Parts: sequence; structure tokens; C-alpha cells
Amino acid sequence: MTDSVETVAADGYVSPATGRPLTKRGEATRRKLLEAAETVFADLGYHEASIVKITEGAGVALGTFYLYFDSKQTIFEALVIDLNRRVRHAMSQSMAEAKDRIEAERLGFEGFFRFTAAHPALYRVVREAEFVSPATLRLHYERIVEGYRAGLCAAQSSGDVDPLLDPEVSAWALMGAGELIGMRYLLWERDDSGRPPAAIDPAVLDGMTRFIGNALRPDGVRSPDHPAHPARVADAASEEEVDD
Repeated sequence: MTDSVETVAADGYVSPATGRPLTKRGEATRRKLLEAAETVFADLGYHEASIVKITEGAGVALGTFYLYFDSKQTIFEALVIDLNRRVRHAMSQSMAEAKDRIEAERLGFEGFFRFTAAHPALYRVVREAEFVSPATLRLHYERIVEGYRAGLCAAQSSGDVDPLLDPEVSAWALMGAGELIGMRYLLWERDDSGRPPAAIDPAVLDGMTRFIGNALRPDGVRSPDHPAHPARVADAASEEEVDD
């Protein structure tokens, strides 16, 4: 990872040309460049994208670009970091009102899928980062897992999650599941006119929540409405005894 990405990853930003913090106007210009880069990298891919196309999309002069980024790779890496920050914020906001960990999982993935539907560039940019900037790709995933792991640890302490689960392994597994579900049911899904959905199918989210609940609950206890939940099994057994 370049030194400039370390600067971008910190709180606040400095100009690579001047070494000074950006003004509010400078921050606004930087944001326009990142928004243009998101579109250009998503449409063309890293290798076909160019600084000229990014500055044209942002409506700024070519020379202005170098006040904020020193290369195409630098703005690409900054975009990965920016998308990461925004998707984590979207997920955290969605989870804020959750009453337990399973509800938090559902709401968090709802936030992730909403963001993905609005910013499909997330997938292409992150996947290209594997080849363009592997260190930035790793940082993207590790930042998500860091917060995920902390949430699972807290849920284990409160009894919402099986205490025998490894929270880090579970965080990576759940993150991977969410990413592939989003790919299958958002990026690949198309209606009759060829347009992608604006939101994920609620039935898909229901199925995913059931799967996660069955995986995370203490001692493998399934959701109360599942036929194999101990209470449902006991009720069924009682009914059989009455019938006999």
C-alpha cells in the first residue's frame, strides 16, 4: 500500500502536492473526484480507466487531480477505503435499533444490500483490488471483520450467540455469505427489461436470517418457529401422546 493510502485512511486528508490539510472546498472537490472514480472504475475497470476520464466526470481540470491524488492507483485505493467506510456506516446505522444479535444480523445485511444496490461499483472495485492493490483489499475486509467480531463477542457475553463459536471465524464466514448472497440476488438478478433489482427480495433475506440464526444461537438452538426447535418438538411429542 502506498504512503498516500495511509494518509487517506487516517482522520482528515492532506494534499499530496502541498502536504497541508484540505479546506472544506478542497474536501468537496476530493469528494467529486471519488464519486467520478466510482463510476469510471465500475464502468471501465481499472486498466481501461484514466485520470482524464475521472476529471471529466468530476468536472475539474486535469491539473486539479494532482492536488488530491498522485496517480490512478492512489485514487483507486482511496476509493476502496471510501466505499469501505460508507458501507460500514450503512450497516451500523441499520443495526442501531436491533433488540438482539439475530435481529442485528438481519438489519445489518439489509443495510449492506441497500448500499450494494445503490453502489454496485463496490463489487467490481473490491474484486479488482485483489490485483491492483492487495494490501488495500485486505484492509477492506479486515476493517469489516474487526467490527463484526466485536459485535459477536458482545453477543456471546449476553447469551445471544453460542459461546463455543470462534467469533473471528464466524465473522469471516458471515461476511463471505453476505457478499455472495448480494452478488447472486442483486448483481446477477435482472427483471424482464434487464434491470437489476432496487432491493433484495425479502424472501432471500428471510432465508438468510433463518440460516444465520440457526448457526449462531447457543447450543445450536433453532429459531422458535423452526420445526426442529426443542419447544416445537416437545409440543409434537405431547400431541402424539394425546392421540395415543
